[in-house]
Amino acid sequence: MTASSYGGRPGTAARAARRRAVLHWIAVHALAVAAALFFVLPFVFVLLTSLMSDQQALTRDLVPRTWEWENYTRVLDTPGFLTWWRNTLLYAGLGTVLTVVSSIPVAYALAKFRFRGRRLTMMLVISMMMLPPQVIIIPMYLFWAKELDLAGSLWPLIIPMAFGDAFSVFLLRQFLLTVPDEYLDAARVDGCGEVRTLLRVVLPMAKPGIAAVALFQFFYAWNDYFGPQIYASENPAAWTLSYGLESFKGAHHTDWNLTMAATVLVMAPVILVFFFAQRAFVEGVTLTGVKG
Repeated sequence: MTASSYGGRPGTAARAARRRAVLHWIAVHALAVAAALFFVLPFVFVLLTSLMSDQQALTRDLVPRTWEWENYTRVLDTPGFLTWWRNTLLYAGLGTVLTVVSSIPVAYALAKFRFRGRRLTMMLVISMMMLPPQVIIIPMYLFWAKELDLAGSLWPLIIPMAFGDAFSVFLLRQFLLTVPDEYLDAARVDGCGEVRTLLRVVLPMAKPGIAAVALFQFFYAWNDYFGPQIYASENPAAWTLSYGLESFKGAHHTDWNLTMAATVLVMAPVILVFFFAQRAFVEGVTLTGVKG
């Protein structure tokens, strides 16, 4: 097709080609664009509302007339908010470390050792993944609150993470199955014991899987509402952000700008962590399904 077909105007053919390319891209990616907007627009709405004034937040306006950045300062100055931050970092950070450290040896044994009852053990791990936490919450609460007197703190949620997590063990085991046995055999021939083989050979090769497990556990602990509600609700000094946000919303039920600002401050760390670690996260999740 030549320029004369479009009336002989210079550049008309190029513009038509670009138009066709854009329409083709829209047709191919329309579903992906719609899905992206479906997930992104709520975050945009929350962010814009958090920057509105008290009066404008109650209107139908979508864009702030004045950008009220001091809303975030007002939220951070709320009594207890920084304490909730500290408690959440302790719960999510320490809990993630304990879960990863305790789950790696179990996953390594299930993936690379041959012993009697291996399949039964794996079935028990999978069955524990299917067990809702609400089923065992009453005996667990009686144990931690009555026997150990740890009610009103986050330790009943943190300490069990030192004994592994069924989902983390399963995910790491699936990833470690992709590590060739030849590397482990070579390390053993060179005189490495099982612990040294795990530390020097397996762990460097399992970084994507470990990153995926760590992110899953961090996100779970950061967003956990049920656990802090059960164990820490009676002590405001032990509240986490997820539980404290509910109290903040009740105290500022008409100040939607402040509520949205608090929501942004709660979501921001999780979004930033995933943004910087998404490559390792996606790679780890993808490779866990390569071999069964």
